[in-house]
Amino acid sequence: MDEQEFGFETQAIRTHLDRTQYQEHSTPLYLSSSFVFEDAEDMRASFTEEKVRNIYSRFSNPNTTEFVDKVCAMEGAEAGYAFATGMAAIYSTFAALLSSGDHIVSAGSVFGSTHALFMTYFPKWNITTSYFDINKPETIESFIQPNSKILYVETPTNPGVDVIDLELLGEIAKKHNLILIVDNCFATPYIQQPIKYGAHIVVHSATKLMDGQGRVLGGVAVGDADLIRQIYLFSRNTGPAMSPFNAWVLSKSMETLALRVERHCENAIKVAEFLENHPSVNSVKYPFLKSHPKYEVAKKQMLLGGNIIAFEIKGGLEAGRAFLDKIKLCSLSANIGDAKTIVTHPASTTHSKLSTEEKLAVGITEGLVRVSVGLETVKDVIADLEQALS
Repeated sequence: MDEQEFGFETQAIRTHLDRTQYQEHSTPLYLSSSFVFEDAEDMRASFTEEKVRNIYSRFSNPNTTEFVDKVCAMEGAEAGYAFATGMAAIYSTFAALLSSGDHIVSAGSVFGSTHALFMTYFPKWNITTSYFDINKPETIESFIQPNSKILYVETPTNPGVDVIDLELLGEIAKKHNLILIVDNCFATPYIQQPIKYGAHIVVHSATKLMDGQGRVLGGVAVGDADLIRQIYLFSRNTGPAMSPFNAWVLSKSMETLALRVERHCENAIKVAEFLENHPSVNSVKYPFLKSHPKYEVAKKQMLLGGNIIAFEIKGGLEAGRAFLDKIKLCSLSANIGDAKTIVTHPASTTHSKLSTEEKLAVGITEGLVRVSVGLETVKDVIADLEQALS
């Protein structure tokens, strides 16, 4: 049977390393910093890459290879590289592909640390960024300059849960010869595959739904083989590699990704509907609510709505803080994609480094709360949110 005919879950479970002489059913841990060679010629050929093999775990390791192979199969990508964190994946991808004088066109709605890269660190190397409003995609082309090289988005966004048409982005990138990079962390490859719509690189924080239980950090970039080759060479020399242990954990987690994400989304739509009808809530954003401004786009490119909800509490900052202080069951944490439901106040935590104007520009108001809906009995999650809102 041709590998392309296998379903998503089958690829997630059956993409694994060749068995060792011990015929194990579950891939073992390869906790080795380095690997040995048969002789001088084997060593020479390996370092010149005439042979494809493991040399040093900063370059590759059997566990990271298995994890990357799974993500590539799920995303429809040619190649990939695994990183210690999601931000290492984002930084290394940009650093490998950009040169001094290059320009990035990005949606303004990006994670706070990504914003810091664009505004604080990249300008040190004469790399500039222009932000467009993710809710005004018709303006994107006006931001493209002769030195523009990358078009970058998150969809859905963090924390505003905005959505943009990936097919449109693919057309713009092709027309202007840009590298389209998509942060697919909130959706996971089960819900959305940006490469189908023209993305060249897809990045993930594997720390989130890919792990699913808040255990390990990790990041991954997959996509066009030629571009990944550049990212690999940069990372091989700068050292942001994922640890074999974390790769082993994540590879096992991917086997249950589809099942977990389906339950996350099943719970999330019920929580979103509850919040939408609560008198203490001004507004709710969830991709599969019909009230979401990009509902039709979300339905076109996403299998499910994801597990992240953004809602605005009436009463602003003080009401938001009071809500968090009354939470009993749910967790107060900066993470997302955990089996446990997590509530976060972005204005005072994940996006606190943004100015008031910058927050408002990407839809972060003082009363905005982000909910990462977990796998608990959903009525218990709703009951906790209800008592905290009362």
